[in-house]
Amino acid sequence: MKLTTIRIVEASMAVFQEVGYAGLSMRRVADRLGVHAGSLYYHVRDKNALLCLMADRVAQEAYDDGTAALEALPEGAGWPDRIVAQAETLRRALLRHPGGAVLLTVSPRTLSPAALGLMERLLRTLSSAGVPGSLRGVAADAVLSHVTGFVLQEQAEPVTPDLRSVDVSDLAERFPLTFAEAGAGDQDEKFHQAVRILCAAFRTTIAD
Repeated sequence: MKLTTIRIVEASMAVFQEVGYAGLSMRRVADRLGVHAGSLYYHVRDKNALLCLMADRVAQEAYDDGTAALEALPEGAGWPDRIVAQAETLRRALLRHPGGAVLLTVSPRTLSPAALGLMERLLRTLSSAGVPGSLRGVAADAVLSHVTGFVLQEQAEPVTPDLRSVDVSDLAERFPLTFAEAGAGDQDEKFHQAVRILCAAFRTTIAD
């Protein structure tokens, strides 16, 4: 099968899922494709360029999904609804790609056009809401950080504590509120409510 940039990106996503950011290399991608590493450089300049293409793929999916979600909003939907739509579609796109949240966090350094597009649209939404320019970037970062952090937790490998060395009843007594919240509620609803809380905070920055 002919070697193409699309095939290289797909193989890279698979390798990234297995070995993560630090383990990703052009040689490993080439081995995945069954080709010599040197042949990759006809299509992709180096690892940084490859990371840009990978981040761009994930971000473009999120951007397109966000566009569809925004167009589907009812007439008269407010700016918080637009922020929620962008955040929720981004989360779903990242969940489709193990390691996608990590790729998005490094995307500003790789100058991924689609990732920059996600930020630009979010900033425009905040601007139209009336969030002051001095706080607009902070607000957008808060939304994106919440999305990536939430997904990183969702995609993390589960860890089972060694109950033989832990007195669970003692911990539950010392930290009752934390234990009461552990595992409570639907993840989708938790995410939705958290974004709404962020929007409520952003509203306090808008002048009357």
